[in-house]
Amino acid sequence: MFDNLSDRLEAVYKKLKGRGVLKEADVDEALGEIRVALIEADVSLPVIKDFIVLVREKAVGQEVLKSLTPGHQMVKIVNDDLTHLLGDEFVDIQFAQKPPTIILMAGLQGAGKTTTVGKLAKRFKEKGRNCLLVPADVYRPAAIEQLHVLGRDLDVSVYDAEGENDPVAICKKALDEAVNKMSQVVIIDTAGRQQVDDALMDELKRIKETVQPHEVLFVADAMMGQQSADIAKTFNDAIGIDGVVLTKMDGDARGGAAFSIKRVTGKPIRFVGMGEKLDALEPFHPERIVSRILGMGDVMSLVEKAEENFEQEEQAALQKKIKGNAFTLEDFRDQLKQVQKMGSMEQLLGMIPGAGKMMKGLKVDDNAFVQVEAIINSMTSAERRKHNIINASRKRRIAQGSGTRVNDVNKLLKQFVQMQKMMKKVARGGGLNFGSLMGGRGMPGGRSF
Repeated sequence: MFDNLSDRLEAVYKKLKGRGVLKEADVDEALGEIRVALIEADVSLPVIKDFIVLVREKAVGQEVLKSLTPGHQMVKIVNDDLTHLLGDEFVDIQFAQKPPTIILMAGLQGAGKTTTVGKLAKRFKEKGRNCLLVPADVYRPAAIEQLHVLGRDLDVSVYDAEGENDPVAICKKALDEAVNKMSQVVIIDTAGRQQVDDALMDELKRIKETVQPHEVLFVADAMMGQQSADIAKTFNDAIGIDGVVLTKMDGDARGGAAFSIKRVTGKPIRFVGMGEKLDALEPFHPERIVSRILGMGDVMSLVEKAEENFEQEEQAALQKKIKGNAFTLEDFRDQLKQVQKMGSMEQLLGMIPGAGKMMKGLKVDDNAFVQVEAIINSMTSAERRKHNIINASRKRRIAQGSGTRVNDVNKLLKQFVQMQKMMKKVARGGGLNFGSLMGGRGMPGGRSF
């Protein structure tokens, strides 16, 4: 996400930082390029206009033009104002003091409401809160079935609305059930339309009046750009929303919707959907997003992802194995699985400061992990524990069993030996990282990560 904007802004900042002195003409030139970058990112024109005026007022001030590093000062102003434009800080769901907390999901058809309901339910469950999901989209049986499937997959309760055709009645009865079951969170999946219409708004108003939700979240499709901001404003004016969930952000290289929605609605973006999987929902931290856009990475999010997926006890045991030279291919495979849970390598690299620039143009192939796992799985337990017993005939068997070449097996074994040495050095220093885990090199088959 924001790839195009990031490329354009980095070029502007590089030019600014390279100048020892800035004049008003330099500021205006830079702002002109920033304006074009925001237009290409599909940010709405009124938002761009206000942003440029605000930045210029600060940038032509005496403290900037007469400072020792005016270029850096200019970059800081743009950084701060972009962060402000996105909402300054993450605003999480506010839970009711007396359960259940009621969350009403609204948005157009196809924006990803039902999938987002599942993602939120998974997030709440992992935090120890039990949920009841309510299928209030009576016009699309597929949406109701999808919610029941999500409920079964997550082991989360879904209200049985069979035989009911009135969405308001469904919501009212579901709340009664939530109270009886002592559910802590109720998430209502409402109907959407291909476009905004009076019938949709009227239905949402009646549901809202009946259930009195603590949170109304508008689900917006990031691929729609600034148009999603206009739709969000229409929903906010009609029913009142408390926050926004931006879906399909992984497929939008522009990011204009994020910049426009907060300014147009005045409501914070709570989460962004970064894929179809149920764990692909990220809290929206404006300062971290802007840091990524400016190529400075997002270390905090990377650390949080690692903490979510790596148990401290497991890491302590792993470190002990490495120091004792007992790290095996089985351990390597298990670590790969943990890393895969954190997301795609492309996303993870984008969080590492400077990695985006270094990896630009390099294809990130997550399928390389699959090949490595296949090779290791084709080995016997003895071979995984003692890789040095793998001779030529064993390599041929492993390659045949994994659908790879002997050359791929050789590469993996060579990298594993190199990686063992590097990890032992890192472990002595008290830390482990994925760069050392991979030996700092590409994957078998000539693939790079």
